[in-house]
Amino acid sequence: MSLAEEVEARKARLQALRARKAAANGESKNAIEVLSKRNFDPETRTLRKADARTNEDTIEKNVDGLVESILDADKQRQEAELDLMNIAPKRANWDLKRDLNKKLASLEKANKEAVYTLVRARLKSESNDASKDLASAIDARAAAEESASDDE
Repeated sequence: MSLAEEVEARKARLQALRARKAAANGESKNAIEVLSKRNFDPETRTLRKADARTNEDTIEKNVDGLVESILDADKQRQEAELDLMNIAPKRANWDLKRDLNKKLASLEKANKEAVYTLVRARLKSESNDASKDLASAIDARAAAEESASDDE
C-alpha cells in the first residue's frame, strides 16, 4: 500500500468514527449505521444471517420439562407414608444405660465390700482353723483393695 492510499483509508475511518459519534449523540441522521460484531462478518464485509441452530438451544427449552418432573417427584415424596421404623432408634434405651453406668460403678464397689464383710463374718463365726486362715486372707485382700482405691 502506498502512502496516499493509507492516508485516504485513514480519512475514511476518521469520517466514519465522527459519524458514529454524532449518531450516538443524535446530532446527525445521515450517520453511518453501527454494526455490531456478532452480526457483521469482517471477511465478507456483509451482515450475517441468523442461524436457526443458535435459537434452538436455549436454557428455557432445556429446563421446560424439568420443573414439572421436580414437582411430581416432590408430590410423590410427600404422599408416601412415613416409615416409623426409620425414625425410631434401634436400641430405645441406650441413653439410659449410658447414664446409669456411672452410678452403677459406685454401687458395684459397695456391693463387693458388702459381700466381703458377709463372707468374713461367716468364716470368723466358724471355729475351723482353715476358715480362720481364709478369713485373714480375705481381710488382707480387702485392705489391699482399699489402699489401691484410695490411691486413685
